[in-house]
Amino acid sequence: MLVPVLAALAAAAQPAAEPPPMPPAIPTGEVLRAEIAARDAELFDTLFNRCDPARMRALLADDIEFYHDRSGVTRGADAFVADYARACTERQAPDAWRSRRELVADSLVVDPVPGVGAIEAGEHLFYERRGDGPEQLAGRARFAQLWLRAADGWRLSRVFSYRHGAAE
Repeated sequence: MLVPVLAALAAAAQPAAEPPPMPPAIPTGEVLRAEIAARDAELFDTLFNRCDPARMRALLADDIEFYHDRSGVTRGADAFVADYARACTERQAPDAWRSRRELVADSLVVDPVPGVGAIEAGEHLFYERRGDGPEQLAGRARFAQLWLRAADGWRLSRVFSYRHGAAE
């Protein structure tokens, strides 16, 4: 009888595990818009202009889901980064197609999601060139993205990329 009592007392004497750090409060208004616009710029700069899988991974939530109206769905950060790394390698060829994304600035809308993060939506233009050839406007699309607010920054969690078509 004494052993279970001593075990219970010993367990009670152990310090409680520290709770995970609380994410910072979600800003509102122009502060939120500026923070999300900066993450958006970093995301697409990394996606189209750099080849940095570690940086890309740091921008993503572990359980990211990316839905695209032409290529389907990608689930999980590891799968997303593997696709990204493969595209990076392909872009190294001298005659490879290279793309650039440009946000349509006045289309950007950012709304807070209390206790979670923010929803970003807007339109973007895509430009393409082959090798060092001339760049041409290739298309336009809409997007909506859920950014999670974590203790160490914003993480992209859900992406809807849709209505891809010719640029007007």
